[in-house]
Order: sequence, then C-alpha cells, then structure tokens
Amino acid sequence: MFTLTINGQAREVDVSADMPLLWVLRDHLNLVGTKYGCGVAQCGVCTVHVGGKPVRSCQLSVGDVGTRAVVTIEGVGATPNGARVRQAWIEAAVPQCGYCQAGQIMSATALLNGNPRPDDADIDAAMAGNLCRCGTYIRIRRAIKNAAAGAA
Repeated sequence: MFTLTINGQAREVDVSADMPLLWVLRDHLNLVGTKYGCGVAQCGVCTVHVGGKPVRSCQLSVGDVGTRAVVTIEGVGATPNGARVRQAWIEAAVPQCGYCQAGQIMSATALLNGNPRPDDADIDAAMAGNLCRCGTYIRIRRAIKNAAAGAA
C-alpha cells in the first residue's frame, strides 16, 4: 500500500512497488490526462512533475516516488506557471492531434518554474525529448515565450 500526494491530495493505492507511476495514475487513480507514448522514456508524452521536477512516469516505479509530491496535467493548471502555459497553448493554437500536449505542457511549466525568462537555447534544452508527431515545435516555442512574458 502506498500513500501518494497527487495534485495536492493524499491518495492510497494498493499496487506492486515496481508498477510504473503512469499505470498507477491512469489505471488506479483514473487520471488519464497523462498518456502512454513509447514506454521507454524517449517521447515525453507521459511527463509529470515529481518533487517539482519533470519525469517520465512510464519509467518511474511507484515505489521510487517516496514522499515527493506528484503533479499531473490535471493539477498543473492550479499553479501560476501552469495556468499561464495552458493559456498560452490555447492562444498560440499549439495542439493539432493533441496527444503529446500534456507532456509538452508539463515540461514547459517545469522550465518556467526554474527559469522564468528562457531563451531559445533554454527552451530547446528543456523540451528536448518531447516529441510532437504533428511538428508544432514553432508554436510550442512561441507559447513558452508568451507564457514567460505573461509572468512579467
């Protein structure tokens, strides 16, 4: 039995310690905004924040979460940077198919949490490994810059 802090709430799950956090979120807590992409932490679709850092939930076992707080796409909008990023995503019309967008938003929010004024190189580094099949990278960069400008 594990007690996890998910989006500010204590949640209990009775699962094996080696179960990936992704499946705990989706299958046991019904938080389905975090998507399954590649399963090997290469695409970024399953990105969540654990202890304030972006992590690939498909490769992090629930037993390794410990006492660190987890924030998913369902909860990130309650944070100032998360709300700005989500609004910037809408204004820049970033999503096409939308499948990767939860992971993209989580990585972008983590970037702004650590660097409120990122330049292009900072954005490239933070977003590396977040793949978008539709190729909306230019709009993603614009949305991140707009969200950063909105924090001024």
